[in-house]
This record gives sequence, structure tokens and C-alpha cells, in this order.
Amino acid sequence: MLSKDTLFAVSLFPYLGFLWFLTRSGQMPRLALIGFYGTLVFVAVTIPAGIYAKVVYGEALANIDWLHGGAEVFLTLANILVVLGFRQAVIEKQSSQQ
Repeated sequence: MLSKDTLFAVSLFPYLGFLWFLTRSGQMPRLALIGFYGTLVFVAVTIPAGIYAKVVYGEALANIDWLHGGAEVFLTLANILVVLGFRQAVIEKQSSQQ
């Protein structure tokens, strides 16, 4: 059975493929696409934060609230961009049909 760390690392490859296809399709709302890429920023921040939590506090990232919350801000921002991007696309589609 794969460890959670190995599964996390391996899961990046399908996500990168997903981003590649989204980008090449040209059909994704730009703001939503930026949000999906923002998820990579979350990953890039979470990995060193997890290492810091382990080295400095001897704990998992999830157990250090201020550090975990700081990392989660990046995921929240990415999700907001995805939602706003799709919202904008729906509004534009609705206005073009009237």
C-alpha cells in the first residue's frame, strides 16, 4: 500500500496533465484557469510548511494551527478564483443569449 506522502507526490502528475489539457483547450475561463494553477501554489507552500512543522515542532502540519491555516489560505484563494471564473463565464453566456 502507498504511503500518504507517496500518493500525494504521485497525484501531482495527473493534476499537471489536467492543467495541460485545460490550458491547451482554450475553453476554460481565464480566471478559473488561474485558480486551478493557484492550487499548485498551495502545494508549493504546503510542502515546506509541513517540513517546518515536523522539524521545528515535531508535529504534522495539521497540528500546528497557525501554520496550517496559513497554508490553507492559498487553497482558499485558488478556490475563490475558480468559482469567480466560472461565475463570470455563466454571466457572460447568459447575457449573450438575451
